[in-house]
Amino acid sequence: MTKPFEMEMFLSGALTGSQITQRRHLRQARIMQAAIQQQWQRENPWTWQCKHVRCFLAHYLKDRSEATRYYYQLTAILIWQRMGKPALRITM
Repeated sequence: MTKPFEMEMFLSGALTGSQITQRRHLRQARIMQAAIQQQWQRENPWTWQCKHVRCFLAHYLKDRSEATRYYYQLTAILIWQRMGKPALRITM
């Protein structure tokens, strides 16, 4: 059995700002991770592709407020930067 991926450890070096902001990013990252895991069986961000994140943002958040979608976009960009991948372009 494999050890579950720890999002907090993954993002620890990239999180800045207040404690509340850091907790929000962690909570949203875990929600993204769970949704992408359920839909595509991708356990951690290292295996994600742009299409997974875009689909999450488009479909999972379609009934959420514009502010909520914006904060999830910030979390997605933070995850992408942490992985050192080219800039994630998000259009909604």
